[in-house]
Amino acid sequence: FDARFFGISSKEASFMDPQQRMLLETAWHALEDAGIQLTGRNSIGVYVGAGNYEFAVGQHNPTDPIKTNPYSATGSVLSLLSNRISHFFNFTGPSMTVDTACSASLHAMHLACQAIWNNECKMALAGGANSLINPSGFVSFSNFGGLSADGRCKAFDASADGFVKAEGAGMILLKPLKKAIEDQDRIYACVHNTRANQDGRTPVIAAPSLESQE
Repeated sequence: FDARFFGISSKEASFMDPQQRMLLETAWHALEDAGIQLTGRNSIGVYVGAGNYEFAVGQHNPTDPIKTNPYSATGSVLSLLSNRISHFFNFTGPSMTVDTACSASLHAMHLACQAIWNNECKMALAGGANSLINPSGFVSFSNFGGLSADGRCKAFDASADGFVKAEGAGMILLKPLKKAIEDQDRIYACVHNTRANQDGRTPVIAAPSLESQE
């Protein structure tokens, strides 16, 4: 992570959640790929899907509070995953971090599309990140049978036996199609509509509902 590129000291960067660092980089790449020229304040929204707070658990150790410093709070709260981006780029559109578990990034994109359609912002960055730091998550998911025994995802397959935890980050730039055509942007895909719902009551809270998913 090139902290100085983003105007961040090396000391502050060491207390920043890796998810913040990855998202700053992917946001930059998304804007660079889109050819967006930024000057001054911009009405661009930022919507990030994330739910992993393992870095915060490690930073805020109640048995050793002396290690807590001025950067611990801003470096670990999930709200800064989105707001760090808005702060650096001087974006004034809505900025939020969404946690809906496995669907967090997709839900972030849903909210970003809604914001554009409702004229809450002219454009929006939407994406997500996940960083695995503590083994306790693997242990917990293994104990209740949530992880795939062979380490392979088999989504929508009859042989599916769990999922696979992984790390990474991704970000896309969304804007109205008419404006993208006018600006002669490189268009990768069109989003015609989005919807969101909840599974409701299922046999156990971590199990999906076939009817709701359908």
